[in-house]
Amino acid sequence: MALTPSTMLELGTQAPQFSLIEPITGNQVSLADYNDKPVLIAFISNHCPYVILLKEALQQFADEYQSQGLELIAINANDVEKYPDDSPEKMIVDIKKYSYSFPYLFDENQSVAKAYKAACTPDFFLFDAQHKLYYRGQFDSARPNSDIKVTGIDMRNAADSLLNKDDAPETQIPSVGCSIKWKQGNAPDYA
Repeated sequence: MALTPSTMLELGTQAPQFSLIEPITGNQVSLADYNDKPVLIAFISNHCPYVILLKEALQQFADEYQSQGLELIAINANDVEKYPDDSPEKMIVDIKKYSYSFPYLFDENQSVAKAYKAACTPDFFLFDAQHKLYYRGQFDSARPNSDIKVTGIDMRNAADSLLNKDDAPETQIPSVGCSIKWKQGNAPDYA
């Protein structure tokens, strides 16, 4: 498994709009549904060991921070023909297994991942209430087969700063994980 870092999109970037299907409900969920709310966009997958490591902690983070007004949206953009473990049906299994309290959306044509310049799973983008990029980087320093416990400390510090209306953290360490599994001929120039 090749370790891929996030692209570290420029801070202050306006969040690209999207509307995607939520497999468990069949509903369209749009970024516009979260106008005037800070939101964390997380590109994740079902099978990546870097994501599997933090799924429970991500749900705990969502429970804690949604009650403070921070929304979370997860997006799966992987090619499900080559990686059937990331299919919408398997996404529903994950949603139920981890009791996700946030939408987990399917980016079938991978256009949303490209718009955000997402490169890996997990890849995180924290936006303020005007949907300007405030933080992009790692959840924490935990990695598969390391002795570091998943705490979400980097994301928690960024979220706390955002909710307190403080300046964005100066140190933002790229997230790393599995590369997004692009469809043949669909990989962006930054991948």
